[in-house]
Amino acid sequence: MICCVEDDSGIRELVVYTLKNTGFNAMGFESGDELFKAMLKEKPELILLDIMLPGTDGIQILKRLRSNAVTKKIPVIMLTAKGTEYDKIIGLDSGADDYVTKPFGMMELISRIKAVLRRFEENSADDEYSFGSVKVNAKAHSVYVDNVPVDLTLKEFELLHLLMKNAGIVLTRDMLLENIWGYDFDGETRTVDVHIRTLRTKLGSGGDIIETVRGVGYRIGGVR
Repeated sequence: MICCVEDDSGIRELVVYTLKNTGFNAMGFESGDELFKAMLKEKPELILLDIMLPGTDGIQILKRLRSNAVTKKIPVIMLTAKGTEYDKIIGLDSGADDYVTKPFGMMELISRIKAVLRRFEENSADDEYSFGSVKVNAKAHSVYVDNVPVDLTLKEFELLHLLMKNAGIVLTRDMLLENIWGYDFDGETRTVDVHIRTLRTKLGSGGDIIETVRGVGYRIGGVR
């Protein structure tokens, strides 16, 4: 089930209609309150979320989703008329998996949805990685440093998981943006650096496994 939260009835109905005609189950909601009420009965596999909504806006709804253990892993694509770099950063840093600016083509939207779902399935695979004192289990969505559990946000976990999967390989900031956030917004990389910094802090003594390769990106397991 894909849920579309959009207060413009014309856009909402078109999105739901297109989703149903491309093989998805879909439901439309005018507000976050309607979404959360529906989620008492069914957990969606992906949520399309407009930023500008009556009452609680999309960013607040996203933060609520990410702060709840039951809903924090649900993929979310932001739909909004706002297209500034600042709005993109706010949405992605708040935990969005992708960002589509209105007006958008329906086929582009379907392509984005499939890409996010594909990444979500890949990230949910049953795999475990370790380097130094850090251990990551994708299926359990757990991280341990010296056998002590570490609490990470969804994006921090995906970032660490991707680096661990590619230990010894330098991943550029653009590669990290594309694979973790699913969006390349005109070369903006600040959000990657911010997440790396907070990730290192949360990993504590294990944070030094993430190496900065100046002018390129980051890697785990590189030669210092």
